[in-house]
Amino acid sequence: MTLNELRYVVAVARERHFGRAADACFVSQPTLSVAVKKLEEELGVMLFERGTGEVSITETGAAVVARAQRVLEEAEGVLAVARSGRDPLVGPLRVGAIYTVGPYLLPRLVPALRESAPQMPLLIEENFTAALADRLKQAQLDVIVISLPFDEPGIRTLALYDEAFVVLLPGDHPWVARAAIEPAALAAERVLLLGPGHCFRDQVLQLCPECGNGGMEGPEGFGRGLEGGSLETIRCMVASNVGITVLPMSAAREDRLGGRIVCARPFAGVAPSRRVALAWRKSFPRRGAIEAVAAAVRAANLGDGIAMEPTEG
Repeated sequence: MTLNELRYVVAVARERHFGRAADACFVSQPTLSVAVKKLEEELGVMLFERGTGEVSITETGAAVVARAQRVLEEAEGVLAVARSGRDPLVGPLRVGAIYTVGPYLLPRLVPALRESAPQMPLLIEENFTAALADRLKQAQLDVIVISLPFDEPGIRTLALYDEAFVVLLPGDHPWVARAAIEPAALAAERVLLLGPGHCFRDQVLQLCPECGNGGMEGPEGFGRGLEGGSLETIRCMVASNVGITVLPMSAAREDRLGGRIVCARPFAGVAPSRRVALAWRKSFPRRGAIEAVAAAVRAANLGDGIAMEPTEG
């Protein structure tokens, strides 16, 4: 039994497909299939049921995969302990960020860490919260930047900053004359949203549940429920007078269109907001690397700084 064999069975269990698992492990499918079969023969049990186009995991296989995942995490921990014994700021750090934070934080975070930790290159991934959480727990990422709440067993979180939400309007929208926008007024407008899977979409719908119905009809030729894949795509649709949207303050500050083609307005009263945080495994040994990332994020001044102790899932 080898660590590579354990990696292969974990990958097959995750992908439910030998070809995709092989791609994820950067090996050929025959190599992976032979290794998995060898491990099954060594253990004397069938881990997977092979079907046409899909693989299902047996009950015993699920138990083996769970234990294999823990073994792989411990093996990664051995390497990390050795690295951290030298210097926690030496060696790559695998960082994940949600789509609505990455484009606005990373251009500030990377230069700051180049200054404070020049021997710690960042391997960066953007993804949905659920995908980042899975990759963090599987030790495929070291630390992720997410929006709270985020409650996962075995995970520590550290709140970094709060940022308010604002309304983004076309430059000629009647609301441009207003000093602030009442949240309830959004229900009468066509509010452009991110697609399902984005936590920011869920936060906007908590603010205005009616926005999920598409609001008012957009310009001729546009149906209800039009969505964007990124905040920047939605910003462009607002500029094209398709509708309005809600942005976090860090995104609203980045006016890449120039001029007065779009306009941001705050919410009336206590502004809705989100809390951005770091999350990492309790077992991750490079605490100095986490502290360096946290310091660089706070120095980026993307929101209202807060001082909080780490919390544990």
